[in-house]
Amino acid sequence: MTSTAPDATEATSARTAPRPWTVAVLGPGGVGGLLAALLSRAGHRVICLAGDATARSLREGGIRVRSGQFGEFTAKVEADTELREPVDLCVVAVKHTSLDAALDRVPPAVLGADGLVLPLLNGIEHPGTLRRRYGDDRVAAGVIRVESTRVAPGVIEHGSPFTEIDLAGESAHPLTGLAAVLESAGVRTRVAGSETAVLWAKLAFLAPFALLTTRYDAAIGTVRTGHREELLTLVGEITAVGRAAGAPLDADRTLAMYDTFPAGMKSSMQRDAEAGRALELDAIGGAVLRAAERYGVPAPTAARLVSELAPL
Repeated sequence: MTSTAPDATEATSARTAPRPWTVAVLGPGGVGGLLAALLSRAGHRVICLAGDATARSLREGGIRVRSGQFGEFTAKVEADTELREPVDLCVVAVKHTSLDAALDRVPPAVLGADGLVLPLLNGIEHPGTLRRRYGDDRVAAGVIRVESTRVAPGVIEHGSPFTEIDLAGESAHPLTGLAAVLESAGVRTRVAGSETAVLWAKLAFLAPFALLTTRYDAAIGTVRTGHREELLTLVGEITAVGRAAGAPLDADRTLAMYDTFPAGMKSSMQRDAEAGRALELDAIGGAVLRAAERYGVPAPTAARLVSELAPL
């Protein structure tokens, strides 16, 4: 989840997708699996890319979604371990910790001359990685606001009453067409003018939430009360770094968002730590510190938390 970029304009639900698209989804987990199911239900052809066992499960049983927003349904999808034909769109929805290995499943030569890549990852540095691999004009930037979890291969529990995406980027492809496809699947979509604003709006919200809930192994309710001063300081530091990068961030708005969350809400990084999985610490905290150094903005609280979490 993230705040809305200030220059974003909403794609109206009345916009009709130009035609059914062929969409590859790299990483059919909580986010990728939900989008794959929604796009398939909307009439688009969907190819999920995953390991052998997951691909076999998806081919046999499809993707089952349990959602308060979209209801309960099962969507049929194709599945493979590697992309073997051109597609209109490739949604990249893996964890940043597995990005490099996962990209082997999408050879640039196979993607196709007109294939668009849409990463929905945490952090701000991954668009550069993808552009170096697939070309500057092939990669859009995107952030998604959703709470969705893969509880088993092909089984998705969607907990939030919303599913929203902001788009921006240097792609030569008209992003309004991509927005229309996402809207056709029920995903509220905005096209923004500033990639920096879109990516930093998410990071400025996510980094304090992830770092503090993981460091103290505590849900947001405990963090915003028991660690309030540290939260205020950290939000201030990261807001300053983002502003130096050119993003119009508002610390008070970020704090107000935390105060509206259910007290028991946990960050995905905290859940990864609890499960013994690799943390996206470098993609989130590391990205903040590299930007702070680049722009000469002090971020001592962020640096301390990243250092304390590094052994996990």
